[in-house]
Amino acid sequence: MDFWQYEKEALAEGHAAVCGCDEAGAGPLAGPVYAAAVILTFGEDIPGLDDSKKLAEKKREALFPVIQDRALAWSVAFVDAEEIDRTEREKNNLQDELDKTQENLDNLEDKRDSLEKELAYLNSQMNTVVANLEELDARIHEKEQAIVDTQAALDEARATEEWQYASMVTMVRLMYEQQEDSYLAALLSSGSLSELLNQADRIEKVVAYDQKMLETYVNNRILIEEQEARLQAEKTELEGLIAQAQAEKDKVSGLIEQASSSINKYASQISDAERKALAYEEEIKKKEEDLEYLKKKLAEEIAMSQAAANGTWRDISEVSFAEGDRRLLANLIYCEAGGEPYEGQVAVGSVVINRVLSSKYPDTVVGVIYQSGQFSPVASGRLDLALATDKATDSCYRAADAAMSGISNVGNCVYFRTPIEGLTGINIGGHVFY
Repeated sequence: MDFWQYEKEALAEGHAAVCGCDEAGAGPLAGPVYAAAVILTFGEDIPGLDDSKKLAEKKREALFPVIQDRALAWSVAFVDAEEIDRTEREKNNLQDELDKTQENLDNLEDKRDSLEKELAYLNSQMNTVVANLEELDARIHEKEQAIVDTQAALDEARATEEWQYASMVTMVRLMYEQQEDSYLAALLSSGSLSELLNQADRIEKVVAYDQKMLETYVNNRILIEEQEARLQAEKTELEGLIAQAQAEKDKVSGLIEQASSSINKYASQISDAERKALAYEEEIKKKEEDLEYLKKKLAEEIAMSQAAANGTWRDISEVSFAEGDRRLLANLIYCEAGGEPYEGQVAVGSVVINRVLSSKYPDTVVGVIYQSGQFSPVASGRLDLALATDKATDSCYRAADAAMSGISNVGNCVYFRTPIEGLTGINIGGHVFY
């Protein structure tokens, strides 16, 4: 069985996180009842982690502090025997004991006890939104193509119907003009037996053809009605998918506000977290100083930039921005170009919006920014910290507004970095855009 099966199913259904819980001691009702709950980062590899019943006590004891340290959130609670007895007398069923445990689970989100875990939780939620948007975007494109195909089939069927109808009108007009209004009259006008037999054979073929044409016409009319119903159903499904995508986009603002509220109590840890994030980004920069690594990375980026330039682009008027996009973009600009002149800040914002407009990248601001391996402040957690505390300056917000209005001072550039020898592009402040 896949270790992450339940998480994958829940994420596919749009849930943000999966909380695992269990209890012990409730069976005999003779001692304390313990309950535990935990939320793990999706895909987190904790060596040795397995069903507790398959693990020796010593192994379970060794894993406990590891889970505490690496879990997004965890909680352990208990009630004693007197509490159990009192609950039994009051409710007379075991469900109340589980309800007591559920009270602890309902408050689990408030148990995240460090700034680092708060930020990790925000990052996890934002990545879940991005994953959901990517899936919905694929389904939307698939449904849009299905609508195009159904419309084409419907147009073809309608054209066939028009041709069939015109053919039948022509045939009736021809019969009228030739005064062949009666098959019986045609038979009676025969001058001989052989002519009579020939007329009868011709009339039989004409009647058979007429019946076949009428049957084809009826079947085509049924096909048209089916295609019309299918087209309407597909359009309704598309509207539902678009609504789901918008709901995912709208989650961003709520997640940021929630994180902002939670992080306020960790004000004393914020400066230290910023230092750690910046140190992580410095490690990334040092890695990029490796010549072979840098050559490979630049080659990939330049190839992607050229593919984007040659691909299809939306107009800015076709983009529907979500409520949290402005804050998200402004804070990324702060992290990447907070010390740059205003023009450099607009340029960074333009790179993000250019990707949103290009068919080669995700078509949402959150999708572009949280795309894996693209922006170092995302990887380091510094963006999540900036978002939660809204570090973006007025200049950063103005730059975000300019970029989101369609202004670009770097053309169709989709990458930027600190200048290096041999890399040509548009130089603004301390960055080269390409």
